[in-house]
Amino acid sequence: MESDTIRGFLIQLGIAIVILIGSTLYFFYGYLPAFTNHGESITVPNLEGIQMKDLEDFLLKRNLRYEVNDSSYSEKHPPLTILKQYPKPGSRVKENRKIFVSVNRVKPPTVPVPELVDRSLRNAEAVLASNELKRGQITYRPSQFLNLVLEMSSNGKVLNEGDRIDKGSTVDLVVGNGYAQSNFKTPRLTGNTFEDAQFIILGSNLGVGLVTVEGDTVGQKSIVIKQDPEEGAEIKIGDVINLWIVPESDVELNSEMEE
Repeated sequence: MESDTIRGFLIQLGIAIVILIGSTLYFFYGYLPAFTNHGESITVPNLEGIQMKDLEDFLLKRNLRYEVNDSSYSEKHPPLTILKQYPKPGSRVKENRKIFVSVNRVKPPTVPVPELVDRSLRNAEAVLASNELKRGQITYRPSQFLNLVLEMSSNGKVLNEGDRIDKGSTVDLVVGNGYAQSNFKTPRLTGNTFEDAQFIILGSNLGVGLVTVEGDTVGQKSIVIKQDPEEGAEIKIGDVINLWIVPESDVELNSEMEE
């Protein structure tokens, strides 16, 4: 009688253990995966450059969501496009995961104009770059101090230290010419690459004038074939030189034909 009772107890205990193990396995490998998408993941797409108006539909089709957690400015991207994201592209995430994005502002932030007057031109260029501003046109004005900044402006408006302008704006500078009013001979530019010609012009305290492009120069060097004023003509500091350039391949072809 006692042995039958023990046997019955053990059978019931075994059944209970089997049910418990089965329930546990079902919970972890049946119910839980279905409820949480356990074991299923999605590759995060690259969102950079996508417009905000298209973002929600783009992510919904991939069972993802988004949240804007930051905004910054880049002149390389249109307004209201995605600049950064987290998690990064290529990451594996669960379905319905929220992607945090940084959006490009509609208007650039403003920055204060640094003091450039009475600085050397080279120093002023460095200060502009460090303040995320661009150096624009250089105009020479009579002054005993060569390349000393006398005035700064943007879009025709004279600027003063502390004025606020858009980040990335171009600042034009008026600098002294060192009273160098005497004429000198125009340097030879023909035969040089366009980049070398610009270097020679700026190094002579001259300006690059109208540049006429003849032919397709995309993807190759450009060669100066004509200049105005011509080599040896009288010129003074601050004057500009107009250039005519062609692709290097055209120059090589003409040389072969002449041979």
